[in-house]
Amino acid sequence: MIFNKDTAKKTAEVLLQINAIKLQPTEPFAWASGWKSPIYCDNRIVLSYPLARNYIRETMAKHIEAHYGKPDVIAGVATGAIGIGALVAEYLNLPFVYVRPEAKKHGRQNQVEGYIEKGQTVVVVEDLISTGKSSLNAVIALNEAEVIVKGMVAIFSYGFEVAANNFDAANVELQTLSNYENLLEQALDTNYITEKQQDILAQWNANPSEWNAN
Repeated sequence: MIFNKDTAKKTAEVLLQINAIKLQPTEPFAWASGWKSPIYCDNRIVLSYPLARNYIRETMAKHIEAHYGKPDVIAGVATGAIGIGALVAEYLNLPFVYVRPEAKKHGRQNQVEGYIEKGQTVVVVEDLISTGKSSLNAVIALNEAEVIVKGMVAIFSYGFEVAANNFDAANVELQTLSNYENLLEQALDTNYITEKQQDILAQWNANPSEWNAN
């Protein structure tokens, strides 16, 4: 679920302007999964652009407070959402923790880094949602820490059906600033892509594992 249409299009515009999202329908990227993809998204680039960074931080923070009320803690998913999660926590004047993909093998063997108490309420911040598995892994770790996860907010989602199914199965509410559908609309409106390229990009999103640029 997106926050609202205006936010979704504005966020897409910002991400395209700073090249956090690149669209290459005829020269696709290769993902680590082996998929060929006409889109590449690296929202960590947001941190390098103060105007974009402040927009994302404030928009996300205000929505969290309006939708969830003020939680006790903000949790970022490592590594991509550590930076933006910390900025959101700072804006809300809240404690911040981050969640590793797995517990450390040495020292205190933490998976959740930072101070958090049992029973506290948490909103999880993520930078990007693809299938949702790594994001939900962070929720599992927080549940094991016996805190109350109110929901997750992310900058962008590819809008895959598998992700929606995974979040529904885990009973975790996900909201995003923008998503693939609104990205394509904004890219077309600003002549970043043509209608033909929009069709190609939509075909990929419908069946990414089988898509072929040719």
